[in-house]
Amino acid sequence: MQIKKLFPYFDKLQKECGCKDLNSIYGAGKIKNPKIVFVFMNPTGKNIASNKNWNGIKAPWLGTKNVWKLFYKLKYLNKELFDKIQEKKAIDWDVTFAEKVYRDICKNSIYITNLSKATQLDARPLKNHIFMKYLDLFKEEIDILQPKIIITFGNQVSSIILNKNINVSKYRKKFELLKINDQKIKVFPVYYPVGQGLRNIDIAKEDINWIIKNHL
Repeated sequence: MQIKKLFPYFDKLQKECGCKDLNSIYGAGKIKNPKIVFVFMNPTGKNIASNKNWNGIKAPWLGTKNVWKLFYKLKYLNKELFDKIQEKKAIDWDVTFAEKVYRDICKNSIYITNLSKATQLDARPLKNHIFMKYLDLFKEEIDILQPKIIITFGNQVSSIILNKNINVSKYRKKFELLKINDQKIKVFPVYYPVGQGLRNIDIAKEDINWIIKNHL
């Protein structure tokens, strides 16, 4: 469910760009030709796997609630797991449950990652130059995955990955091509659906459903 060969590089950058007291958080899901790679910004200390005492999978959004509402709405997470996620407090997540969630994600042929794997204590914005330090590793991650399409959340991440100024409000149901070696992959910028962007979760769902219907 994870690309382990990249872990040492992410861990090295964690010491440089993230909180040294927290684990870096890696992408997870289907690692061989997933239908969709979902790309968020960066992990925070709210992720239960960022704790140095965590011995399980270090994957995005473990111990949180809101982002799973989007994946449930998209039918990429079954109701039983979704209900348990909404019931559990962060401290109630254990290794077995975290792996169960990502097995369901994997089964649905998706992969979830952050452009920056540098875990911060909180959700304060990262400067562009931090994301840029991860860009080559992100492209290597995508080259290994060979996904059908990529969905990037928010203006900042979309702009850095595509190397042009992106305003997601003007890119609804549009894509750019990302060239990695000999592969050209469709990248769809979408509204950020969590945190301050939670109010946009239904717009994100609408656009992603359109993308699934018309490009998968």
